Amino acid sequence: MMKIPFELYVALRYLKAKRKQTFISLITLISILGVILGVMALIVVLSVMSGFQKSLRDKILGANAHVIVMNYEGAFEKYDEVLKTVKQVKGVVEAAPFTVSQVMLSSNERSIGVVLKGIDPELQGKVTNLAENMRKGTLKDLSIKGKFPKIIIGRELARSLGLLVGDKVNLIIPMGDVTPMGVIPKVIEFEVSGIFETGMFDYDATMAYVSLETSQKLFNLGRRVTGIEVKVKDIFKSDVVSQEIQGRLNLPFKTRDWKEMNKNLFSALRLEKTALFIILLLIILVAAFNIITTLIMLVMEKNKDIAILKSMGATSKSIGKIFKLQGIIIGTVGTLTGAVLGIVISLNLHPIVVFLEKLFKIELLARDVYFMDRFPSNVELLDVSLICLFSFLICYFATLYPAKRASAMDPAEILRYE
Repeated sequence: MMKIPFELYVALRYLKAKRKQTFISLITLISILGVILGVMALIVVLSVMSGFQKSLRDKILGANAHVIVMNYEGAFEKYDEVLKTVKQVKGVVEAAPFTVSQVMLSSNERSIGVVLKGIDPELQGKVTNLAENMRKGTLKDLSIKGKFPKIIIGRELARSLGLLVGDKVNLIIPMGDVTPMGVIPKVIEFEVSGIFETGMFDYDATMAYVSLETSQKLFNLGRRVTGIEVKVKDIFKSDVVSQEIQGRLNLPFKTRDWKEMNKNLFSALRLEKTALFIILLLIILVAAFNIITTLIMLVMEKNKDIAILKSMGATSKSIGKIFKLQGIIIGTVGTLTGAVLGIVISLNLHPIVVFLEKLFKIELLARDVYFMDRFPSNVELLDVSLICLFSFLICYFATLYPAKRASAMDPAEILRYE
């Protein structure tokens, strides 16, 4: 039979409540539950924040290119030469030209302002995930010649306008033809050839696509384009590739990568994640104070036992170690249990949210606010490790004062009146 250290044996015995120590045992249980709750809440909340950040990043990068090349002077010609230069940069996977403008779409239902993007149907699917996001129709449908030019719209936009594939929609250009009577808006009838869905409400409700050739004719651009979209091999090195492209093209061209374009959004998410970590860490601190209270009361309860142990040869260091081990056991059990529960909840968060929404008939995830169609969750090993480490350290430091007080007891003083 394996022998356990004397201090650990006594610590485990003290954790087992006797009838007259029920109150202390209850405080111990509350301490453990406090640590469990704190660790679990931290893991779940940080997993949601990480999941939200990752999901938002994936959706943004799915609907947009990693790097955008534009010109300070506006639309530019000879974009074939720019494409050739961009594709020569190391790390670039593909590049495609585009135009962008503000227009209105009008149906029998209503009129809505949208962002109209002119794209190359052959290249667009190689720089963004638009081809994968198509729910009806394909990008190649934009190139089909017919009585009406083709347009692809987002699912939410189609729903708002009451449109289906094959329906006609009026595209209104506010700055249309100049006449003696003033500027008259240009109205062109389009046929809806496809519907896409990115999962981001804002994109699905405000974006529309036509072919590059159609867009150039609509806005009298000739051979000019608004910019070049670039897809890179490593999204986290997009800034390096962006700088390399800028160095090769020089002014008046300017480049921006997805990090720069969404800098404020992701900075706010990181700050919020850090703030939540600090706030929820207070739950573990409260549990730590419960541990201090438990151990101090236990020291007062066991003062006679401490005196007897010292009289039998136990050192002050051993006595202190007994109470440190008690706090460490409480902290370890609470931390590990909370970590397991937090990971399990985080991995099954979406079904839990759906169940709660049905049970209480409420909407916990407003799609038009959070741009998400499901509750995101991403358990990161680093986050879980840091939470467990901080929890363990807090619980350990909570044992120092009670342990010091126990080890400093004088057995002669305690036993004098016994």
